[in-house]
Amino acid sequence: MAGYTHDKQNHLKRLRRIEGQVRGLQRMVDEDQYCIDILTQVAAANRALQSFALALLEEHMAHCVADATAKGGAEAQAKVKEASEAIARLVRS
Repeated sequence: MAGYTHDKQNHLKRLRRIEGQVRGLQRMVDEDQYCIDILTQVAAANRALQSFALALLEEHMAHCVADATAKGGAEAQAKVKEASEAIARLVRS
């Protein structure tokens, strides 16, 4: 079971809000709105995605990684490495 399963509906709600923000960006471009206003909304959408990613990462660490480390061995090392790589991808983006 995925670590976010208990909060799945809230995650889906957040993603639908982000989807609405992106559609709003499309509408703004279609309506030839002011560049700075569009960029402001792009920044807001980016922050919303980053916030979602951090929440998901936190749940992954609290459930998947914690469970694997409690068991120990190769699975624990693999989960820690996987989480570290995910963090690196988030930092680069």
